Amino acid sequence: MRKSFDGLSGLVRNEFQKDPLSGGVFIFINKRCNQVKLLLWEGDGFSLYYKRLEKGTYELPSWNEHTTSVELRSDELMLILQGISLKSVRRRKRFHFQEKKSLNVLA
Repeated sequence: MRKSFDGLSGLVRNEFQKDPLSGGVFIFINKRCNQVKLLLWEGDGFSLYYKRLEKGTYELPSWNEHTTSVELRSDELMLILQGISLKSVRRRKRFHFQEKKSLNVLA
């Protein structure tokens, strides 16, 4: 948890192969799960949110052992930060628009 703006954005680019300037929030949780850093590009510079819990831990989302990162929805991030277990949350049915992917070929 020693890295700051440049170090974390370098991790995002080199380890996760993501663009830190994309506008996404990149979340880093330490091994003890009691500290979290959020890195966000806001168009004119990086923002860094850092929080250390005095008691308790953050819940890590489930992920595949072969991947280095997980994508979360904004509400899942808020639940993690508020200490609410993701496993205990029940989601009600909602409409979800699935974009049709088409192949564009230029001749």
